[in-house]
Formats: sequence, C-alpha cells, structure tokens
Amino acid sequence: MSRRTLSILWLFASTAQAAGSTVVQDWARARAREFEGEERGSSREGPLWRERPAGSSVLPQSFMPPTSLAPLVRAVSPGVVNVSAYADSPEVPPESLSGTGEHSLGSGFVLGPDGYVVTNHHVVEDARRILVRLADGRELPAEVVGKDPSTDLALLKLTGESVRELPFVYLGDSDRLEVGDWVVAIGNPFGFDHSVSHGIISAKERVLGVGAFDDFIQTDVSMNPGNSGGPLFNMRGEVVGVNTAMVSHGQGIGFAVPINMVKDLLPNLKVNGRLARGWLGLTIAEPASAAEAAKKGAVVKDVYAGSPAMEGGLRDGDRILAVNARPVESYLQLLRKVALLAPGSQMRLTVQRANQLRELSVRVSERPTPQSGQAVAGLGNVEAFGLILQDVDGDLAAKLKVPPYHGVFVSGVVPGSAAQTAGIRQGDLIRELNKKRVEDVHAFNEALDRRKVMQTVQIAVERGSETRVFTVNSEESAPAP
Repeated sequence: MSRRTLSILWLFASTAQAAGSTVVQDWARARAREFEGEERGSSREGPLWRERPAGSSVLPQSFMPPTSLAPLVRAVSPGVVNVSAYADSPEVPPESLSGTGEHSLGSGFVLGPDGYVVTNHHVVEDARRILVRLADGRELPAEVVGKDPSTDLALLKLTGESVRELPFVYLGDSDRLEVGDWVVAIGNPFGFDHSVSHGIISAKERVLGVGAFDDFIQTDVSMNPGNSGGPLFNMRGEVVGVNTAMVSHGQGIGFAVPINMVKDLLPNLKVNGRLARGWLGLTIAEPASAAEAAKKGAVVKDVYAGSPAMEGGLRDGDRILAVNARPVESYLQLLRKVALLAPGSQMRLTVQRANQLRELSVRVSERPTPQSGQAVAGLGNVEAFGLILQDVDGDLAAKLKVPPYHGVFVSGVVPGSAAQTAGIRQGDLIRELNKKRVEDVHAFNEALDRRKVMQTVQIAVERGSETRVFTVNSEESAPAP
C-alpha cells in the first residue's frame, strides 16, 4: 500500500462522513490507521520498537560526551614516569641506561614533591638498580622503599640532586567508579614513552583467583607489556587504579588495582617495607542462607581472648558494616581492609549490635602467622605453575579440621595456568611435592629448589577423604603479563 493509497482512504472516510455513511467512514478510518501502524513497525499486539519523542532524552541534562581527551592528557602526563629495573651490578654508573644484566620496563606515577613513586612489584622484584625517567627528560635513580607480591605493588623513592620541582598526580576514589565510566591509561608499552589509551570500566571487584586481595577493576583499555604500574585516570584527571595485568590470549581485557586499596597499603609499605598484615583476632560466620548472604556487612562468629577485637569491644554476633567509614559488604572486603592496615593503626568500626549502631575504635596488631601467596606476576616456580598458596595456620587448621601446618593450602589457582590444566583446584591441601612431604609454604619453595629450572613436578593433594597425584608442567602456563 502506497502513501497515495493512504491519502485516498482518508479522503474516502471524509466523503463517507459528509454523506452520512458511518459504516463506510469507520471502515476507511480503520484501514488508514492500520496502514500507518505498519509503516511504524506496529502490529495489533503493539509496536515492535519505540522511538523517543523529539526533544526528550533518557540521559541527564548534565551529560556531555567528551569530544577530546587532549586537555586531560596534557594535565596529568607530567606525573607519569618510565621505570627501568636492572638486575646487573649496582656499581654501574646510575646515570647509565645501558646494563649488562637483565632488565624490565614498566610505568609508574609520582605521588608528591617528596619523590615517592608507585609501580608494580613484578617490575622491580629482582632489581639491583632502578632508573626512573620523568616526562621532562630527567633520569633519576630510585630505591625500593617497600614492595608486596600479593598486591603486585611497590613504593619507590627517587634519589639524587635532581629531585626537585617534581610533577605529581592526584589520587581519586575508586569506590565511586561505575561500570561504563570513561578511563584513560598512560604508560610506556614496549618502552614507548607516554602512550595513551582509553576505554571504559567493564567490571568492578573482578576475582582472578590470585589470593586474599583479589579485587580488580576490569577495563577494555588497551594494555601491553610496559603498561604495568602505570596509572588509570578518571575524567577528573585523578588516579583510580594501578594497571597491573592483561590477558595475553584475549583482547580488550585489562586489570587494575583499585586506588583505594593502594591508599590503604602505601603507609604500610613506607613504614615496614613490606605488607605487615593487620589482625583483629576474630572469625566471621558463614551466611546461613541466600537472604543472609545478600545482607551488607560481616557477622562476627568468635572473638579471640586477648585479641585487638576483644580489647576494642567487639562481641560475638556483631555485624561489621564499615571500616574507617568505608562500607563493608562481605567477609573478603573486611579481610582486605584489615590486612592492608599497618600494625598499630587505629581503625574505626561501624557495628550493628541488635538494633543499635555503635562506633568502636580498635588498634590492629600484626597477624601472628601471615598468609603466603603470589600475585598475578609472582615469584619463581610457584608463579610458573599458577598456584596461590597459604600456610595452614591455627585459624585455617581449625576450619579444615586438620593439625596446624599439615600441608599447604591452595587458596587460588590462576585461570589458564599449568596447575588448573593439571586438575588442581582451589581448596586442595598439598601434602607432597615430588614425593617429598611439605608442611608449609617455605618447605614447598625449598622443595622446588628455585635455583633450578623445573618444568614438571608431581604434586600429591588431599581432596576431602581422597588423595590424588597430579603431574604439573610449567610449560603449559600462559606467560605472566
């Protein structure tokens, strides 16, 4: 039916009305409306799609899509640096960028005029000499103040006479990020200075299976080797994450450590040189139902006698809702927030007790037996196999109902790794390595003998009431980013 036919129908309806024939008039109008509905993609069941009326929008009036990121890049680039870590002799002149030993390249950013720099642990883990190149061309030696493999973060300090008038970046609030927010990464992929890429936040709190601090921002920002340790900026020019990993067999998938986690960790690294993990001395109850699991906070099951938690006034049954005014939505969030605090730190807990809210002040102490683990780009042969390991200390032993230090607990398996390919699972208890009994993570590492290149090992694990033996080939692992 053509537009001309539609006009004829409406004319026919008008003529019928003038002639007093209501039946013909109704028929002509119905056919005309039916034709108009077909033109708009409609049917008797309703239209197949909807088109917003002119002048209306689902977006807020304040929304303005960016036309150029150049002003943001110009403003923040001076605080982004290139990090070169060398494994050669420290006697090599510090101004020399050439070295005889192995070296790694990464990115980083300057925190302030004092010359502290954040980068990734795996960039500097084996370094005997570190050089940092600023955007203005200055090349400054740096020393490691503190580093932590479990979060893949390191804190450096620039040294030398040229440490003056340093450009620096500002840190933002990663908790305010939303999926779909625009972000910009600036770094040195493959050694190319200050390359810029942009994208959006694809997901938050992404779990990769790398340990207790498994809480990554996922983005579709293009990342390559050399981006490690570089900043991820929001549209206010604030750092909201530290780029730390990419998926080598995927495209458009990158990960960053949330900057709020970094802010919790940095004072710890500055004071202790490592992650001295905070400890409260309590256990958390497992949710009894899906409805209970959906509730915010973490419910205290037991408070250890003489622990910081008991001295701070925590009781069995308390629901911890926030730490230092930051909401706690799960047990893992509570674990991360407490563990990152330096021992001796004072923390404020918002607690629900019965129907009342209470504010408690607790001074954390150091965890008696720190957990052991590796980050995305961890150490030696353990990383090569893709295992995240943990000592079976008193708390874990009680949960597993085994004697303390009765093997090594697998707290995570890196996706796509040799360990996962062989069949090892999170929750397995490693009892033997190459038929040699291991009681803790240190013994496991000793059995590996990191001085040798070990490509294949046999690992015996307890899984429930069964004992299984797996052959793990490190050559099957994907390369670390």
